[in-house]
Amino acid sequence: MLKMFTTQLNGLFQRITDKEADQIEDGARLLAQAVVGEGRIYIKGLQEMKAVEAEAVSGADSLSCIQAFDSVGDITQSDRVLLVSRFAHDSEALTAAAALEERGVPFVAVAGLASEEKDSLHELADVFIDTKVTKGLLPSENGGRTGFPSSLAALYIYFALKLTIDEILQEQD
Repeated sequence: MLKMFTTQLNGLFQRITDKEADQIEDGARLLAQAVVGEGRIYIKGLQEMKAVEAEAVSGADSLSCIQAFDSVGDITQSDRVLLVSRFAHDSEALTAAAALEERGVPFVAVAGLASEEKDSLHELADVFIDTKVTKGLLPSENGGRTGFPSSLAALYIYFALKLTIDEILQEQD
């Protein structure tokens, strides 16, 4: 079972690399605007995506210019936001996205996108990056699916964003 999960996880990371490379580049450029300008990068991770928030703010390879937020009250148009959710239709994420949009704050959203979603982060975000995780990777004994690595996919995307931001900032120097 572990070998199958590892194979599926490698495939997931490759799909993200192949299909989301342009969005990752665009997202990194958008977030880097805050660093080269007068703003800050804020991050909000919902549910298990708090792992991404923790990594970004206090991990061994964190972004020095990023901080977590609870409400959009202090965020300005000079700032940029990284909003990370399990699904693109999550109600709490949609509420935060609407508040950011209302304040004119550009943001990048990272979430799993089901094809049939109507009200979704991918419609509101300036840049949307799909984790490609909408169901478990492995079949379970009861006919369902198990192994739902949404936080692993989002962490992979975070590191791709961070590495690209670092490259952009090095070019600025």
